[in-house]
Amino acid sequence: MPTSSKPLTEAELLKMPASAYMNADQLAFFRSRLEALRDEMLSNAANTGAALKENENFADPNDRASMEEEHMLEQRVRDRERKQLKKINSALKRIDSGEYGWCEETGDPIGLPRLLARPTAEYSIEAQERHEMMEKLRA
Repeated sequence: MPTSSKPLTEAELLKMPASAYMNADQLAFFRSRLEALRDEMLSNAANTGAALKENENFADPNDRASMEEEHMLEQRVRDRERKQLKKINSALKRIDSGEYGWCEETGDPIGLPRLLARPTAEYSIEAQERHEMMEKLRA
């Protein structure tokens, strides 16, 4: 069922047999998805930079405070995206090295549904739950 001539859809991806896990078509699908996410974030960051450079002077202190609050919120979103960008770049490197789609802790398949929901996932659901439980215990 390889469709190298055109990109796979999510439905086609999910219909593939388990033996096709992380084949060339699936890797190309996730590479495309990750690159699109990366490009969107980089575009957002450029737009934010331009918006923040527009230094408007407001006579009204309330207007100025509102604008400063908007800038702080925007910067917080971009900070989250910067962290996500690192995860995207790491996932792209794992695709290149052949490690993408496999749990970094157990070596088991992460699973297509999880990767569709979170293409940067590094762990299977079970391993991720263990990590989160350990974080709670340490906190």
